[in-house]
Amino acid sequence: MSTAANTATSTTNGTWELVIGLEVHCQLRTRSKIFCGCATSFGEAPNTNTCPVCLGLPGALPVLNAEAVELATRASLALGCTVHEASVFARKNYFYPDLPKGYQISQFDRPLATDGSLVIGTQADGTPRVIRVHRVHMEEDAGKSVHDRFRDVSAIDLNRAGTPLVEIVSEPDIRSGAEAGAYARRMKQILEYAGVSDANMEEGSLRVDVNISIRPSSTSPFGTKTEIKNLNSFSAIERAVEIEFARQCRVLESGGVIEQQTMLYDDKRNEVRPARSKEGSHDYRYFPEPDLPPLRLSAAYIETQRAALPELPEAKRRRFATEYGLGDVEIEQLIVDQTLAAHYELVARASGDARRAANWMLGTVLAAVNASGRSLGEHPVSAERLGALIKLEAAGEVSNTAARQVFGLMEEEGGEPLELAKREGLLQVRDDSALVGWIDEVFAENPAEAARFVGGEKKLQGVLVGLVMKKSRGSADPKKVNQLLGARVG
Repeated sequence: MSTAANTATSTTNGTWELVIGLEVHCQLRTRSKIFCGCATSFGEAPNTNTCPVCLGLPGALPVLNAEAVELATRASLALGCTVHEASVFARKNYFYPDLPKGYQISQFDRPLATDGSLVIGTQADGTPRVIRVHRVHMEEDAGKSVHDRFRDVSAIDLNRAGTPLVEIVSEPDIRSGAEAGAYARRMKQILEYAGVSDANMEEGSLRVDVNISIRPSSTSPFGTKTEIKNLNSFSAIERAVEIEFARQCRVLESGGVIEQQTMLYDDKRNEVRPARSKEGSHDYRYFPEPDLPPLRLSAAYIETQRAALPELPEAKRRRFATEYGLGDVEIEQLIVDQTLAAHYELVARASGDARRAANWMLGTVLAAVNASGRSLGEHPVSAERLGALIKLEAAGEVSNTAARQVFGLMEEEGGEPLELAKREGLLQVRDDSALVGWIDEVFAENPAEAARFVGGEKKLQGVLVGLVMKKSRGSADPKKVNQLLGARVG
């Protein structure tokens, strides 16, 4: 299956088993906040996207954003969850400088959805490695404390306050840092495919809290957990898990006890350090939000959202394997995002050669796109023209080398591949007399190598073929060149 399959192993030092659960906070792709009409656009001047509702001013009342409900429902369905027809918003009471109301509107005992799952790869015996999703609930984001803008003081930016989130809580099924990273990657991919979020980790649209504990064996009760907050890269997730695992092992093996704490990961120092004692749910004094009625969704509404989901990654993996006959590694590379997968399918259909199209997309095309600094959608070689070029290569009309030369010309000046190949004299030459002429020239220019080759040093054949290809500017048929060179050895 995928490379993620190889991550499905437990982290253990022979004495302790690592137990991990992830909480993924995902910003929904709405134009306005969850309880008011303020914009959710990123990068605005501080405190410009605010109003009495997101500032928590007295008398301001929340109104639930229907678009947020729609996207949260689709996210839940994409993760295989059961979406409940009734869920309830609650007040989660706690004080932070960037939470002016003193509470966060979230969902507590009656969340939007429960009981989903996520496949992160395959296990050693070939069976899928499945991580259970415990619940998906909706909530609002807090603001942001800014510590580096003014000397000796902190500032508050409330543009994020009230941004719509879903929190996706896994069961404690993850057993290594690599598995935690694989889970987060697959989660990000599904949310992007479902169209519910841009899942941009650099802008904070996807953040991960990691709950970690250790125990002597898989049959022992869970140990006391710590929580590492707000990880915003896959590598940070994996490194933080390994560091905290080692720390908990050292504490217990030296006779200490693990305290229930909230931790922070310092990326620059590559260390995990305590932030505060970890609260239990009773510390938040949850109670139903009095200004919002229970959220009620009809069965028909839920099915409408299910029908609106596009093909998701797992289904695309299966289809690419059966429809195009591709291998696991190629499939994972091609479906990494929807744009690449869609473009590949256009090229595969235009060329009629799915495997050759995959090689082109993952090799020459992506290298050219990366080098140009443009997106795949902005690249000047269309899927139809690339497909036509691949047809020429597959039919032997142009060599592999010549096809890449034609591709370069198509990037620079556009045009049809056949016309460019004719104009540049790159159509493959199979005529014996022309090929023999080039071979004779190469022999004349490289007499020592030619003599050694004719004398029986066959390993030089590849060098000589390369020289003939260079002389013919990639137009010689390499198979016939090999045959003609072999005949000279006798």
